[in-house]
Amino acid sequence: MGEDLKTLKLRIKDKHAAILGQMAREVNTVWNYVNELSHRAIRERRQFMSGYDLQKYTAGYCKCDDVLVGAGTVDAVCSEYATRRRQFKRSRLNWRVSNQKSPKRSLGWVPFAGQQIRYKAGQIVIAGHKISLWDSYGLADYEMRAGSFSQDARGRWYLNVAVRVDVKPSLGRAAVGLDLGLKTTATASTGQKIDGRLFRAAEKRLATAQRAGKKRQVRTMHAKVKNQRKDLLHKFSTQLVKENAAIFVGDVSGAKLIKTTMAKSVHDAGWSALKTMLEYKSHQAGIVFSVVNEAYTTQTCNVCGVIAGPKGLAGLNKRMWECECGAVHDRDVNAALNIRARGLASLEAGAAA
Repeated sequence: MGEDLKTLKLRIKDKHAAILGQMAREVNTVWNYVNELSHRAIRERRQFMSGYDLQKYTAGYCKCDDVLVGAGTVDAVCSEYATRRRQFKRSRLNWRVSNQKSPKRSLGWVPFAGQQIRYKAGQIVIAGHKISLWDSYGLADYEMRAGSFSQDARGRWYLNVAVRVDVKPSLGRAAVGLDLGLKTTATASTGQKIDGRLFRAAEKRLATAQRAGKKRQVRTMHAKVKNQRKDLLHKFSTQLVKENAAIFVGDVSGAKLIKTTMAKSVHDAGWSALKTMLEYKSHQAGIVFSVVNEAYTTQTCNVCGVIAGPKGLAGLNKRMWECECGAVHDRDVNAALNIRARGLASLEAGAAA
């Protein structure tokens, strides 16, 4: 048994929304200040300021009158800004908007360092303020690290905090391949499938609520779909990690398909979230996770290796096909079996080298 970091998410009680909202506005002020400061340094001196450099210019902000956030939060904002600027390779990032009536309003976000918070009697204490929450994990049993308070589209606040947990290695001995799709989010080489059209199922009801101007109901419906998808993917990924020693996923690119007319279906499928879950859960369980080339896996017979499956747009509606060797295939299961075979072959080649 080993140890690893895990992020816990807990719901904050609504009575603290006002104080967290004020903290979030102060965070936005710091973000926008360092955004402009960094941009000017790049434009005028060709200097790319690090998070440490930015912290020097914001050191006194937490001492101003009526400011609630502490120095740890201000430093965390500076570090996060520098990280995101490098990630997106831009000289200036988007402004954080505090105006509640603006269509570009930023959802609340208050980062903190581990030494800033402590847990006591069902409450989180930060900057002298006690924040009550629904403690479904038993935070008293964990050592809390860095994290943040975050707000969702419905105005609800959550605590996101990293903790160190004991990790049990997977006892699985099998290997599984996964074919990612739109109608079906994922098909395993074992034949198991998970539906990927949760948003599509609620689309008509969403459209009706939108035409009626029921904004609160629309936000609630979107949140429900998001939670259903997250729950489904978590259960599916956890089961795969428990039952297998190696997981192989096709390298389909959601980033490319998002730019096409299939964008809505790609978002609905949740490929990126599934891959992320599988990757970190596999790492924690000590098993293999790998993304393999899925070219021609749909058309190649997993029995004889001949490319005889349906091709082109005309073949997309063919869910079953028969190979010239006589094997009858479910298109997605066949692709998953080929992905599994390619993944195992790459492991064998790596071991031989």
